[in-house]
Amino acid sequence: MRKSKSKAEQMHVPKKNRQLFEQIVELIDALCDAHLNENYRELCEHMAGEICRTHLPLSSSSPAAWAGGIVHAIGWVNFLHDPKQSPHMTSVQLAEGFGVSKGTMTAKSKIIRDKFELMQLDPDWCLPELLIDNPLVWMFDVDGLIMDIRTASRDVQQEAYEMGLIPFIPADMQKPESESGPDIKIIEFPSSKSKASKPKDNVPNLFEELEE
Repeated sequence: MRKSKSKAEQMHVPKKNRQLFEQIVELIDALCDAHLNENYRELCEHMAGEICRTHLPLSSSSPAAWAGGIVHAIGWVNFLHDPKQSPHMTSVQLAEGFGVSKGTMTAKSKIIRDKFELMQLDPDWCLPELLIDNPLVWMFDVDGLIMDIRTASRDVQQEAYEMGLIPFIPADMQKPESESGPDIKIIEFPSSKSKASKPKDNVPNLFEELEE
């Protein structure tokens, strides 16, 4: 019988970093169980896999420092510090939760944010529950004009989803239950592997790609 792959193997973490990865994930899971939620856990575990595949000087700090930095960075993207958000934690509370100083944690967070060019509401690292209201996910260049694809027809949204440009079909999410019925499938956000692009020098031209 084939042995199932470990989480580190599934994320293609190099063997030299697998023990550290497992230690970081264990700390992240404990904090998410106590204070955050499954969506935070998923994003933070994925980020742990990402940093363990980089050339960052991981051995220079403790697993707790990196775990704290990861959760702080993902929390920064998703406004975890905002009291209006649920869940909500301050930087001091996060640092205490990992048993590290706030300065150590925020230093690691900055390394991670700089390495992966994170921004607030980053489409690649945004919580699923914030995606539908995140304008960075839905804006596309249409003949030089910026269009919110949430206002487009479902057919256009479907093609954009199939091309990997958006994480789910907004029209399905917005249909009242009485109209959608039990056969309507809400397409789930595919973790942080979404191909929704960050707005860099330009915005993707959706119609040009659809016509190819």
